[in-house]
Amino acid sequence: MAVCARLCGVGQSRRCRRRQRHNQQDQGSDSDMDEEEEERIVGQRQAGNVGVCGGGPESGVATAGPSDACEYGSGRVNRGSFLDRTSTGPPNPQSLSELPPELLVEIISLLPGTALPNVALVCKKFRQILNTETIWRRRCIEEFGMQQDLRKMEVGGVCSRDLYVKLLHPYRHILGLWQPDIGPYGGLLNVVVDGLFIIGWMYLPPHDPRVEDPMRRRPLFRIHMWESNKATVECMYGHKGPHKGDIQTVKKDEFSTKCNQTDHHRMPGGRQEEFRTWLEEEWGRTLEEIFHEHMQELILMKFIYTSQYDNCLTYRRIYLPPTMPTDLLQPGLFKGTYGSHGLEIIMFSFHGTSARATKLTGDPNVPAGQLTLDVDLSRPLVLPDLEHQRNIEELSRLVLGVHEEVQREAEQQAKDSSATARSTAEAACDGASGAEDMEADHGACSDSCQPGPSSSTHPPEAQPFTLPLGVMARNEVYPRTCRKCFYGTGLIAGHGFTSPERTPGLFVLFDEDRFGFIWLELKSFSLYSRLTDHLAHAHAPNMERFEAMLRNMQSWTS
Repeated sequence: MAVCARLCGVGQSRRCRRRQRHNQQDQGSDSDMDEEEEERIVGQRQAGNVGVCGGGPESGVATAGPSDACEYGSGRVNRGSFLDRTSTGPPNPQSLSELPPELLVEIISLLPGTALPNVALVCKKFRQILNTETIWRRRCIEEFGMQQDLRKMEVGGVCSRDLYVKLLHPYRHILGLWQPDIGPYGGLLNVVVDGLFIIGWMYLPPHDPRVEDPMRRRPLFRIHMWESNKATVECMYGHKGPHKGDIQTVKKDEFSTKCNQTDHHRMPGGRQEEFRTWLEEEWGRTLEEIFHEHMQELILMKFIYTSQYDNCLTYRRIYLPPTMPTDLLQPGLFKGTYGSHGLEIIMFSFHGTSARATKLTGDPNVPAGQLTLDVDLSRPLVLPDLEHQRNIEELSRLVLGVHEEVQREAEQQAKDSSATARSTAEAACDGASGAEDMEADHGACSDSCQPGPSSSTHPPEAQPFTLPLGVMARNEVYPRTCRKCFYGTGLIAGHGFTSPERTPGLFVLFDEDRFGFIWLELKSFSLYSRLTDHLAHAHAPNMERFEAMLRNMQSWTS
């Protein structure tokens, strides 16, 4: 402990313990130690230019300048001479409990909040030290990133200890990104600490088709200690202000919210007024301004379906994809155009030689959680000149050539797999010959099917790009240059996710924040733009956890 004390900056000081016992006699052995008293002690010692952790002038400690003083709460202590060697006093500190209170506060405040209850069990002095607001203030800032002036908050009557113990720590498990269980539509919820509140923000895409506009947010619930000495849950849905709600942790990485006053969700004009209000918020227009009859049906269907979940919702945790140095671009969340379904949110991630886009919000055709795009990064394509790019037949020839090559390779692998299952003896021979044939066929196919320039020529850093004639785009404002293009497939299905199939298409990388996909069969173009909001508590612990989450997402809606 003597070594530990010296590392903490105490050294061989005997005056710390003398001053400590002197203060305890003045305050009484049962009195609690507060921050103001500690700061007063340190301030007096610094004003009197006494040595670090020293007593009053009568203690015989060598004086030092202000730079040699121990600064409470800063972690800086004096490294010079601590005491008059000729003075007599108690022996060197032999345990942490013999250290001065301001140094104990500095040490204990470095511990994680989950360890502080055990610290309180050590002894009465440590339990008293834990009443110091500096400890809990630091925990709130370092563990939950609070940027507010907590001292002003404490003056308002809410102490940092109560904020941590009764609000932040009990609800720490719901911070981060979540996907609500709203059937095929899904969603994106971000739970954050905002001042004295924990708020659940539902993220909504911009109004169709302005894909590059920032995301919209709507509060669904909040938890606070503003009106009482305990955490209060309030539902924020509806147009009558906050009202009573409840939160239940169902199991690990899953929780539910419930509204206890659903009458706050109703409007005086009934369902018609609620629909008009929802339509303006969701789409930024009235039903009369939407002329496409099929689009009107989809909008009305979504309103009827989602309004069933206005009183109770279940959320499942999702993670942001991990980043690797070899990634083509920074993975993350993007918003993209999906025809009559409007804008939807996808998660873009890398898996070896493939890039995948998974839906976080969906529609009745392809629901949330499904793999909407699968890009083969090992099969780049070089676009022809602008004149040939305008010809849809030219683009189809390039993409379908690669698509046929992929199908032949898959068939060959299937044949090889069936051949190796015949017998143990024949499997070795057939497997070896099959592998040789596959390699030969693969090499020949690569030479004959790969679009000419891509096998020997690297595409330029920026090449001209234009959409072929006849390809529909929700947003005519798209980049006119691109970096790279790859073969990929997109998932299409009938209503109710019937007859799903993967159809070939062209993945176009425009820049670090935008990419597109041309759906050849649909003759449609989707433009994707990065979601730039800061999302805390959302990164996946590792790639295994992230891939397990993707598999679970698909099983939720399959």
